[in-house]
Amino acid sequence: MLAICKREFIQSFKGIKSIIVIAIFLITAYYSADFSNLFLSLSNDFTSEEKEVIHTIGISILIMFFGMLFVMGLSHDTVNREIHERTIRFLVTRTSRASIIFGKFLGIALFWFVCLLTSFVIISIFVRDFDLIIFFQSTSLAVYYSAFTVLMSVLLPKPSLTMFLSIVIGLAFPIFTGWVSLTSNVWISWLKYVLPFYYTEDQNFEFLVILLLAGVMIYIALLVFRRREC
Repeated sequence: MLAICKREFIQSFKGIKSIIVIAIFLITAYYSADFSNLFLSLSNDFTSEEKEVIHTIGISILIMFFGMLFVMGLSHDTVNREIHERTIRFLVTRTSRASIIFGKFLGIALFWFVCLLTSFVIISIFVRDFDLIIFFQSTSLAVYYSAFTVLMSVLLPKPSLTMFLSIVIGLAFPIFTGWVSLTSNVWISWLKYVLPFYYTEDQNFEFLVILLLAGVMIYIALLVFRRREC
């Protein structure tokens, strides 16, 4: 499992798409910290809660509105690529199917953890403060996106299909989640409890529920993968 995790983690850094995404995060972190100090110096109208989150608002918006798009865009074919290229046959003879799923999930999640940690460190250098709650909330969202990506890659056999859906789902997910959170329709509003944004509205430890939801998706992915012929 650790070997697969390491391979997936290193693979995530390769390619022009990865470089672009990393650059977007680092640039957002830099200007988020830089402009937040400017806003605070120009106005005293911010509440205490707004002052606490203004430094990280750029990264928070980035991970909420574009996180799914970035994660799926980079890793949409993490499992079905192995099936399509038939390298999965080599893997299943060397390790268990559970190790393959968990290794790939952990490798993807670790990549985004490093990206977010680096971004928050850059912010903390400027503002001399590291907001642990918002960092963990952002990380939990990245873990959720990683689990969803692995699940989709297991359910859908063709990399070309997951590549197309990575764009559609990546763009539609924040819109759909926002609509579910705001709608008064009782037949739809309950969906907010199985979507991650509901558990990041307050600065508390509700983000742990997001990790639980991610665990459920990985468990489903494992059940499907165990029944699939390779």
